[in-house]
Amino acid sequence: MPTITAGDFRKGMIFEMDGKPMLVVDFQHVKPGKGAAFVRTKYKNVISGTIREESFNPSAKFEQVSVERRDAEYSYNDGDLYYFMDPETFDMVPLNADVLGDAFKFAKENTMCKLLSYKGTVFTVELPNFMELEVIEAEPGVKGDTATNVTKAAKLETGATVQVPLFINEGEKIQIDTRTGEYLGRVKE
Repeated sequence: MPTITAGDFRKGMIFEMDGKPMLVVDFQHVKPGKGAAFVRTKYKNVISGTIREESFNPSAKFEQVSVERRDAEYSYNDGDLYYFMDPETFDMVPLNADVLGDAFKFAKENTMCKLLSYKGTVFTVELPNFMELEVIEAEPGVKGDTATNVTKAAKLETGATVQVPLFINEGEKIQIDTRTGEYLGRVKE
């Protein structure tokens, strides 16, 4: 297996520590005025789901874990189970809600996703980086309120709520970055 250093950490990267696969949730390279640089890392055990924060020396070495990524179409949910269809075999894969991740609030039925698995166990679902969603609820913008960077809450067709500029109205389609949950712009029809 290829080795990586803590200095190579990026969000979504998976490394092995104590024989277990860990997913980098967040990281920050810190160079204090005094002392050695370090990488403050928030990581998640992909098997148990526990999240820890720890600082590593940037030269600390880890094994990079191989992860299987396969396409699947989000079909529907039934209670806490979410069903994904393999586009080649048409098999349905049921997953618990706790496996889906934060970005899944932007998924709508028939969205193509990637199921990430380690040794046959799916541990998260990756959405496309950008989704086009309809605004179903938003307060109307006030005429004359043109201050820059003023936002309002808007509810999307998936039930997620995001901050949008004042000029966005109900019924409009907007583009969302699923990695950050940020509004990117209107969708031109």
